[in-house]
Amino acid sequence: MTISSSVRPISDTLSDFVATLDVQQIPAEVLERARHLILDAVGIAHASTHYDFAHRSLSAMNELSAGAGDTPVIGLATKLSMRDAMLMNGILIHGLDYDDTHAAGVIHATASTFPCALGAAARAGLAGDALLAAYVAGMEVGTRLASVARGGFHQVGFHPTGMIGAFACALAAGRLFGLNAPQLSMAQGIALSMASGSMEFLQDGAWTKRMHPGWAAVAGVTAATMARHGFKGPYRPYEGRFGVFNSCLGPLAKDGDLSLATADLGEVWELAKVTVKPIPACHFTHACADAAAILRERHGLRVADIASVRALVPQEVVKTVCEPVATKKRPQNSYDAQFSIPYAVATGLARGRFGLAELDEAALREESVLALAQKVEYAVDPDSPFPTYYSGEVIVTLNDGRELRHREHINRGAADRPISNADVQRKALENLQLVASPARAAQVRDLVLAIGADQTAAQLQRGLAARG
Repeated sequence: MTISSSVRPISDTLSDFVATLDVQQIPAEVLERARHLILDAVGIAHASTHYDFAHRSLSAMNELSAGAGDTPVIGLATKLSMRDAMLMNGILIHGLDYDDTHAAGVIHATASTFPCALGAAARAGLAGDALLAAYVAGMEVGTRLASVARGGFHQVGFHPTGMIGAFACALAAGRLFGLNAPQLSMAQGIALSMASGSMEFLQDGAWTKRMHPGWAAVAGVTAATMARHGFKGPYRPYEGRFGVFNSCLGPLAKDGDLSLATADLGEVWELAKVTVKPIPACHFTHACADAAAILRERHGLRVADIASVRALVPQEVVKTVCEPVATKKRPQNSYDAQFSIPYAVATGLARGRFGLAELDEAALREESVLALAQKVEYAVDPDSPFPTYYSGEVIVTLNDGRELRHREHINRGAADRPISNADVQRKALENLQLVASPARAAQVRDLVLAIGADQTAAQLQRGLAARG
């Protein structure tokens, strides 16, 4: 992936877009969807406070902030330093793997962009509409940049949510801090040396993926602040010889498409294509999980009647949700389970659903489900439309020799099969009420859906924190 040095850097085009975007230019339906994506994230963040990983993360952040923090955290009655709060908020939003996904970019963009925009807008003393515009700008940039790789980051072990999120956050924070276009370009160059995110967590169910979006927010606000003070970064962080795509994709860089980084900016709104998750697991498992649940309901299946199961998945997702086979068939923890086709399919066939309850310790140790997961094999789907859709098909062979099959060609929640704003509100209230009263849950919902009205970013930030 090379480009002539005489061609204008991609970073400059992105800087101009972010610096000049007026909230009045953003269609009303895009702004409304943006509020609902934020609501989805806020609901998940509250639900995450119910889990051990959140409190262990908070202990670390409290130690780092050393009691000197002034920034509220979503769903918690605590204050941290601005950057530590961004990291913590990112962990909470992404920690249950229940947050939104941009299909073509395979990126969880809200989980980094919103914590960064919220913290930066509040620090700058700005209104809610400024926060919303910066969030939309960051989403437009992050989703396009991630799409350049055409799913390649996952194949070489990098997580685009962390890698690309840093650049989107640098631009979102830079806009809120008043950087001009040249400074925004420098911020992107600086972010190149901070962008990170390894997929090694897949080997053993480690927690590190949970921190990738929050770390991207930290990297972005750091890069923007350094650029504001005159620190210089590379001019070509994307297309350069050692830019993010050439460095991280290696041989797969030749399959990327740099034109996607700037395609239709301000005309086509990628935020509208961001999909909301109906299942708290890797988006690659959803179609097979749904197909299994549908087969169970349609045919009245019993686990004892099933001889074997085959799941058809896109070639591009095998490394993420099908391998290593041993831990996929017997997850060691909830994170293993969230990235396991065998567990998702077995759960669908045995329980008829995959929700947060299916990630509890008791569910993960249910022997009938685990025994069924041992019978689940995978094969590459020859008709996969990946990454347009994350398709899946489940084929069940019964003890009497009959074969039953169901295909979900368009996964639930995809742009052509969307989760409506009303559905997002129901999901958010369900997640909020895991830790809050119905009245408090409704209050948080109303606060988020009013972003851009008469509230400031700081008021929103305070309103999202738990009551002390």
